[in-house]
Amino acid sequence: MSAEVDALTVVNQLRDLAADPLNRRAIVEDQGCLPGLILFLDHPNPQVVYSALLAVRYLAECRANREKMKGELGMMLSLQNVMQKSTSPGETKLLASEIYEILQSAGKEEAEQAEAAAASCRRKAQFFLGSNNKRAKTVVLHIDGLDDSTRRSLCEEALLKIRGVISFTFQMAVKRCVVRIRSDLKAEALGTAINSTKVMKAQQVVKTEDGAELMVPFQEDSAVLVEENTDIPDYLPEEESPSQEQDKAVTRVGSITDGMGWLSTAANFLTRSFYW
Repeated sequence: MSAEVDALTVVNQLRDLAADPLNRRAIVEDQGCLPGLILFLDHPNPQVVYSALLAVRYLAECRANREKMKGELGMMLSLQNVMQKSTSPGETKLLASEIYEILQSAGKEEAEQAEAAAASCRRKAQFFLGSNNKRAKTVVLHIDGLDDSTRRSLCEEALLKIRGVISFTFQMAVKRCVVRIRSDLKAEALGTAINSTKVMKAQQVVKTEDGAELMVPFQEDSAVLVEENTDIPDYLPEEESPSQEQDKAVTRVGSITDGMGWLSTAANFLTRSFYW
């Protein structure tokens, strides 16, 4: 297996582990994984860079991680490089910008908690951070039929084909997907893409003025043009890996014991591959 495929495998495993809140502190505290993710941000393969950004974004959702991540050697500089690099796809730049803003504000949040208390409920409901970025917005979807890892993969493939999707995460227990998209992309495009799978149907979750949740179905007869994403290469290299390995990756999410064992493997790979 080539070094590039190894890099893709490692960064995608780290991304999957970072998606589980139980693993985020351990990944950041590990001596090899966070520096390795930073190096992946400068990788020549855009797939590796984008997957590394998703992993870093997941890790930054844990408030306790942000100070350490901000102070990690090369973190902020690498994010700036991704944002400024002319060859970086637009969605990659937006994701790097959101992470940069999150980490840049680390340490200031406690002083602003009292002032931001009124808006805290709305921020928690949106799940993703960086919602003040006017270039992007958050859409919460409830997806009927999102029952297992196979359906999740179908949903991922559908979303990744849409030009303007920045990032997304799944809440499998409640059949939801939280998607960060460019502000000029209509939410209906997400519903059209997911409904096109023929085995899942999406509704948008919105908040009423009194804070209650409301499910808004997408009109089936609405003709929404979905612009296919050609800037970002295929995000998931799952087809390059045996299906059994992917199943293992799914079962690892939520299992901190298995996750820590794999972190050791990832750290060994990073140590062999890079000069620190």
